[in-house]
Amino acid sequence: MEDFNPFDNLLCILLGISFTVWFTLLLVFIIVPAIFGVSFGIRRLYMKTLLKIFEWATHRIERGAKDNNHLLYKPYSNGDNRDLDSASEFEMSDIFYFCRRGVESIMDDEVTKRFSAEELESWNLLTRSNYNFQHISLRLTVLWGLGVVIRYGFLLPLRVTLAFTGVGLLVVLTSIIGFLPNGRMKNFFSEQVHLMCYRICVRALTAIITYHDSENKPKNGGICVANHTSPIDVIILASDGCYAMVGQIHGGLMGVIQKSMVKACPHIWFERSEVKDRHLVAKRLSDHVEDTTKLPILIFPEGTCINNTSVMMFKKGSFEIGSTVYPVAIKYDPRFGDAFWNSSQFGMVNYLLRMMSSWAIVCSVWYLPPMTREEGEDAVQFASRVKAAIARQGGLVDLLWDGGLKRGKVKDTFKEEQQKLYSKIYHNCSLSYK
Repeated sequence: MEDFNPFDNLLCILLGISFTVWFTLLLVFIIVPAIFGVSFGIRRLYMKTLLKIFEWATHRIERGAKDNNHLLYKPYSNGDNRDLDSASEFEMSDIFYFCRRGVESIMDDEVTKRFSAEELESWNLLTRSNYNFQHISLRLTVLWGLGVVIRYGFLLPLRVTLAFTGVGLLVVLTSIIGFLPNGRMKNFFSEQVHLMCYRICVRALTAIITYHDSENKPKNGGICVANHTSPIDVIILASDGCYAMVGQIHGGLMGVIQKSMVKACPHIWFERSEVKDRHLVAKRLSDHVEDTTKLPILIFPEGTCINNTSVMMFKKGSFEIGSTVYPVAIKYDPRFGDAFWNSSQFGMVNYLLRMMSSWAIVCSVWYLPPMTREEGEDAVQFASRVKAAIARQGGLVDLLWDGGLKRGKVKDTFKEEQQKLYSKIYHNCSLSYK
């Protein structure tokens, strides 16, 4: 018979009490308010507190940098202490700085820099948000260390728990709703379950969202199009209204979620081989929007994530259907965490962990008035007009480039257009000399 150890018994009791208190707090302050769509204002108070801390930290950095006389740019880094005003002989190393700056200007074009994270002017106590940060004072370093403990020791476990709760409820409840007969009751329960689960997932990111012009929210029989910064764009929009999702069928956990969701709501999932068939995709989308009992379709026409600074070319497929288009502009506040997903650098799991270890996700959503295709306007012109409206409302740069350049080369058709343009210029110049 083993000896009885009272300390082990006490430890088990304390652990049981800790887990009970933990899940009780989650239930009372987060999950239940998410179910009913209410907020106690804790997240906004948390946001205002963070802004005060960021302002103090930035002021402290600027003052410390001024006291230490830090230099951000040094044209001569080879230890040459020559007086620039004095006459000196030319050396080959003198042009290296200007050559480097010229090459950087060529590489840093308006396309490439849209696929990298924004560099903040101020510091938000996240190491990854300011790569030029240097040690300024012990007080500031201690504050950063305290932030690491809070984010990884408290916020990350809390958010992971909420994320598993939201996803688990979504899979289980939508699977149950799938057994109900089609009708108003099934649609009602499906919408309530989707809203509840997405709101829990929003709280898993400590997302603070401000919705503007809700009277323009997408309606059944229409298509909602938005600029695309992150996979969480779906959660941001779906926590304020239900949508029919469009996407490619996946395997693993994502495949389980897709199969359960489609049982409760008519989402549109495509096989990998079907995605390339434009006519099939257009036909299924057209059949969906013609049924006014079905939810509006949510589409991101850029086809890839852009870094929250601009809107790139919209694919014309979504605008060929002839349905009413509801534009939505999404703009994130990078001071609390960078929401951009650089898929070529981070996998989905790594990206989500970075999001959950940030301070918060703060963004604004604008519902724009519905738009329809005008007489004599083709799909490309319609897509460009919608894109311009989204860029203007969200304070984003309106670019003509295709976001596919993130992974592929420039299309031959675009090269041919530039060649034709150069040919016209050369022809006009030749005529002017005659």
